[in-house]
Amino acid sequence: MSTLYTAPGAAGLVVHWLLIELGVPHELKLLDFEKKEQKSPEYLKLNPAGVVPTLVLDGQVLTEAAAIVLQLADVHAVAGFAPAIGTMERANYYKWMFFCANTLQPAFRAWWYPTEPAGEANVDAAKAAARTRIETGFSQVDAHLATNGPYLLGEKISAVDFMFTMLMRWSRGMPKPATDWPQLAAFVARMKARPSFRTLYEREGLTEWV
Repeated sequence: MSTLYTAPGAAGLVVHWLLIELGVPHELKLLDFEKKEQKSPEYLKLNPAGVVPTLVLDGQVLTEAAAIVLQLADVHAVAGFAPAIGTMERANYYKWMFFCANTLQPAFRAWWYPTEPAGEANVDAAKAAARTRIETGFSQVDAHLATNGPYLLGEKISAVDFMFTMLMRWSRGMPKPATDWPQLAAFVARMKARPSFRTLYEREGLTEWV
């Protein structure tokens, strides 16, 4: 039995979604961020960074959403969510996963917590820069899907599609959400139609963006 520590709608959402998709037995522990449960001494023993997600898998502690997603897809290779190692498809898989983790995810953090990169005096500039980076990234993926879709790796769904869907969801309250791009809107409609998405929302108690 695996144990996933996350918070509703946070970065652990993609890990939770894959656990459901893959049929991996797991216990879900939702942390209350308002009570700072992610900073509790007990949790910090598992994840010293005090962030989510943390997955305890086969007695080993795994952190960082993208890394956990890559591991789950490889361990459960029969599901076909990860291309074969050494192929060009695998190279593109890595490219898009790191695009999500290195380009988009930090930009979202800068959007939500603009004092972290720039301080109180530069909040507006930090948010503007984050928004530009996010919207530029969405435009890039929209153009890619127009000629290489319907999924990020083409005809076949992969773990990176789940990761990207989570990031699209995070844009829902922004001035220009991801669904304003036509290819992204069609892509996410396919992802949200999966039965596992409904199960995910029920378990995390989410109601928006359905």
